[in-house]
Amino acid sequence: MKEFTPEYLEQIRLIIKDKDEVAALKELEGMHPADLAELYQSLDLDEAEYLYKLLDDDTAAEVLMELDEDDRRKLLRDMPAEEIAKQFIDHLDTDDAVDIIQELDEEDRDEILSHIDDVEQAGDIIDLLKYDEDTAGGLMGTEMIVVNENWSMPECIKQMRLQAEDMNEIYYVYVVDNDNKLKGVFPLKTMVTHPSVSKIKHVMETDPVAVKDDAPIEEVALDFEKYNLVAMPVIDSIGRLLGRITVDDVMDQVREQSERDYQLASGLSTDVETDDTMFKQTKARLPWLLIGVIGGIATAWILGLFDESFANNPILALFIPLIAAMGGNVGIQSSAIVVQGLANGSLEISEASKQIFKEFGVGLLNATILSLVVFGYNFFTYGIHEVATIAVALSLFSVVIFASVFGTFVPLTLERLKIDPALATGPFITITNDIIGMIIYMSICKGLMA
Repeated sequence: MKEFTPEYLEQIRLIIKDKDEVAALKELEGMHPADLAELYQSLDLDEAEYLYKLLDDDTAAEVLMELDEDDRRKLLRDMPAEEIAKQFIDHLDTDDAVDIIQELDEEDRDEILSHIDDVEQAGDIIDLLKYDEDTAGGLMGTEMIVVNENWSMPECIKQMRLQAEDMNEIYYVYVVDNDNKLKGVFPLKTMVTHPSVSKIKHVMETDPVAVKDDAPIEEVALDFEKYNLVAMPVIDSIGRLLGRITVDDVMDQVREQSERDYQLASGLSTDVETDDTMFKQTKARLPWLLIGVIGGIATAWILGLFDESFANNPILALFIPLIAAMGGNVGIQSSAIVVQGLANGSLEISEASKQIFKEFGVGLLNATILSLVVFGYNFFTYGIHEVATIAVALSLFSVVIFASVFGTFVPLTLERLKIDPALATGPFITITNDIIGMIIYMSICKGLMA
């Protein structure tokens, strides 16, 4: 792993300024593509482009995939379509090539595809572009070794050698029948232990773990984790082998999804990065902030309806932050547990009623303990005859139970409606619980003062 100190970066910049290709190539030689990508992200765009053009096509393609989406777009923005096709697409696996092309405008996509020399590769890319990028089909690549179940061992080995010439890594050898339906996996160990077997189908491992092409990414990730796989075949609705997904592709998607969920839960409406413009960051943050302002105004309006209660018992105003904070915290806790369960597969949507009932029980226990603590504090501070002593305890008890159930109900409902349930762990829960919490608190206070 290369460490890019300020001194080293200054040295690189001087080499670029002097256009010393020999010195530049010496610095880049043997550097891992991930380190090269990190180096480019530390430089200005013009400096990065200068170094990029010194790389051979294979290395350049690998570095391109290591760059984040924004940096890739900047690098490709001014490059002609033919250069993108020749220097990058021709040297990438189909799944990586599709990722690059999907980031471009539709007009640029067509032009790039027209410059790809390998007609079969271009056809595969076009087929993959038809899939939703959040499905197994949109994530798979077509580079894999496939053998027929009726081949003999010598024929199998011959075909494997031919197919392996165009592949960088080999994970599994897949076995199909004459209709291209996936039948099994051929262990490489078998070539040594059964060199004279008559047909592959006699030694293959049957019933391999596979995923349908329309399966969502979340389901694919769970299967990889469950079966400890490094690659998984993708099949169509009738079992024909279409491609394969590798674990690194899945991890990239899981990381991106986690980042989106985290930002959504934080009240960001779109994906943003630290180096995005002020306008883009403001656009992403402002919608939920405006909703928060509206929620605050609504809360203030509700409190205004009970101004007489505050005038007669000013102590009640001291506990407004407590009621609001506890409602928001409990709601976020409940929704976070549900969202996590839905994400990792430990909670099924069919178990919604069971989870709501369970959360009601948890809320009841928490509400009892918390309200007793507050009651004890108010009893020794204000006495039993003060309205706040009973009102705050009863309100906190009610708010915690409501927030627990509501925080569970909302993400389950969003999941059923095919909306990202991570939305429920953010400002939506907090704002709603603030408003409902104040209504409960003021209603109980007014009732006890009547």
